[in-house]
Amino acid sequence: MRHDSDEKLSEEHRPEAIREKLSRPAKENVASDVVLGGIDGCVTTFAVVSGVVGAGFSPVVALVLGFANLIADGFSMAVSNYESIKTHGEFIQSIRDTEQEHIQKIPEGEREEIRQIFQNKGFTGETLEKIVDTISADQQLWIDTMLIEEHGVQKTNRNPVKAAIATFTSFVLVGSVPLIPFMIPGLEPNLQFAFSACLAALMFFSIGALKSRLFDKPVFRSGISTLFTGGTAAVLAFMVGFVLREIFGISVL
Repeated sequence: MRHDSDEKLSEEHRPEAIREKLSRPAKENVASDVVLGGIDGCVTTFAVVSGVVGAGFSPVVALVLGFANLIADGFSMAVSNYESIKTHGEFIQSIRDTEQEHIQKIPEGEREEIRQIFQNKGFTGETLEKIVDTISADQQLWIDTMLIEEHGVQKTNRNPVKAAIATFTSFVLVGSVPLIPFMIPGLEPNLQFAFSACLAALMFFSIGALKSRLFDKPVFRSGISTLFTGGTAAVLAFMVGFVLREIFGISVL
C-alpha cells in the first residue's frame, strides 16, 4: 500500500495549499466506470468464446458472436450506466427542489432541523445557535447541508455522458482482446482458444491490478480476485456449451 511522506502531507496541508485545493472544482472520477466496463467486456466476450468452443462450433462463429455481443452489450451497458447516473442526478435535484420549497414555506421548521442535526453532533448553546444562523443565512448552503445531513446524498452530480463513454470504450477495448487469436489466419482452433484464454486471464489480472493501484489495495490479491471472477464466468459458459452439445448431439466442426 502506498503512503505519502510526512513532508508531503505537511506541504499539502499548509493554509494556502488547502485554500487552493478547496477552490478547485471536484474532479470527475470515471475509474469505477472503466473498471466495470473492462471487466464486464472481457467476461462477456470470453464467455461467448468459451460457450462456442465448448459447443464445438467453428472459430468463425466465436469471432462473429464475440464482436456482435461486444458492440450490443457494450452499448447496452453504457446506456444503462447513463440512465442510472442521470436518474440519480434527477433524484438529487428533486430533493433540492423540495428543500427549497420547505425553506420558503416553513423556514423556522427547517431551522429547527438544522439545530437538531448539529445538536446531535454535540454542539450546544451559543455555538449551536451561531451554526444555525450561519447556515440559514445562505440558502444554497442551507440546501446543501440538508442534502448531506438529512438525506445522506452528495451535493455534486456525476456527468452521465462521460460515464457512459468511459464504460463503452473500456468495454469494447478490453473485451476485444480475447478475440484477437481468432483473427489470426492458419492458427489451429485449439491454439486460438488457448491464446484467447491467456489473453483474457491477462486482462482480468491487469484490471484487478489497475483497480488496486487506483485505490491503494494489494496488487496481487486484487488481480487474482478479478481473474477468479472472470475465469469462473468463462468456465460456466464452456460447461453450458459442452453440455448442450452433448444433449442435442451437435457435430464438432
